[in-house]
Amino acid sequence: MSSGKPRFEDYDREEAEEFSGFILSGAAQAKEFINKTNDPDAIRYLVEERNIDVDVPGSGAEIEQAILTSQTAPLSVKQTVAQRNDDLGDIRVPDTVQKNAETALDVGKPIVLYGPTGTGKTYFAKQLALKTCINYSISTATPSWTPADITGSIQPETDDGEIKYVRQAGCVSQGIQKANEYHDNWGVIIDEITRADISQVFGPLYTAIEDYDQVIFRDEEGNSLTLNDDVKIICTMNMSDRTVNELDNAITRRFAMVELSRYEDDQRADLFDDWIGELGPDIDIDQERLHDLFESHHDGVNNGTTTSGEGGIMEFGPMHYVDVTKFLKSACEEGGPYEGEEATAVGQAFSTYIAPRLLNSASLPQINQLTTHYETLDDQFEAFDLSSAIDLAAREAEAEEREMGVSAYE
Repeated sequence: MSSGKPRFEDYDREEAEEFSGFILSGAAQAKEFINKTNDPDAIRYLVEERNIDVDVPGSGAEIEQAILTSQTAPLSVKQTVAQRNDDLGDIRVPDTVQKNAETALDVGKPIVLYGPTGTGKTYFAKQLALKTCINYSISTATPSWTPADITGSIQPETDDGEIKYVRQAGCVSQGIQKANEYHDNWGVIIDEITRADISQVFGPLYTAIEDYDQVIFRDEEGNSLTLNDDVKIICTMNMSDRTVNELDNAITRRFAMVELSRYEDDQRADLFDDWIGELGPDIDIDQERLHDLFESHHDGVNNGTTTSGEGGIMEFGPMHYVDVTKFLKSACEEGGPYEGEEATAVGQAFSTYIAPRLLNSASLPQINQLTTHYETLDDQFEAFDLSSAIDLAAREAEAEEREMGVSAYE
């Protein structure tokens, strides 16, 4: 390795390896090499083996930007640079879900991930974006959204007492700008789309999806922003808000609808084992019994096995239970607020994270079923105190009865 200033000729991997010490010694020469090389393996070597985007002194974000905007750097290398601080773990959704979603994005189709609460739609959307794109941006729809939140708007701003008008790109237009800037895939995640009026908000986008020549916005410089295959649109939809049959046909015709429903028993068991295992040996909770509680709770909600009613109470995914284990790990550790009160802590975790999410979308009959459900579990699992969840469900039922002016048993 040469310690002097080299004379680059080919800007290829061979020179990257030979003169890596010089290249990594300062931002100017690092940027020069990245900007002039036409060898993808040279950039791959400098990023993956020499951490050029991290280890060049005083470079700030300059090197990262040079790599991300390079037309030579492969997508996988750009992902390494953009996602160094992202760690969402392994994809755990069913294989068919992953395959269907990835295929739809690969052929240029935007997707809607839909299913009941707790199936990991938003989490998987992020994982999917990180796997298929350089990186992603995420926006959550609200009832106040207009088409401007998707495409963009012209807004007044005051500058030294004078009003001027500036163009503000919407979430999809911003994604187009990122994809154009980085010359590669950029993910646009729109979370909870049914909170907005889809027909109104997505109107301009429908045309753009079918016609890539359709300009959806112009930026401050007057550049036309149009959709292209580098913009990967990933939406999520909670089935408690609306069913697929209630959606505007316009969206089901233009988007790939990918369902995240219940996990297979072994997949769910693996998730529970992973999360409960994080408690470690120092937390005085019977982990096997806690796993059984998770399974019985999940089964009772989805299949009605703990109530007298036929069928389940509602659909409820397994992803909510990770919050219970996180609560218990913090609350029951040495010096924690529930150290020595582990039985109470389990009940408090359920009444803080699980029961409210179920009660939020429950009808009065379902609320009463949930009360029975928690009473049954409390009897079955004497090692845990679920009285707080029982009380919460009972109070919710009383409040609902008062509002309706009826008794639950009339």
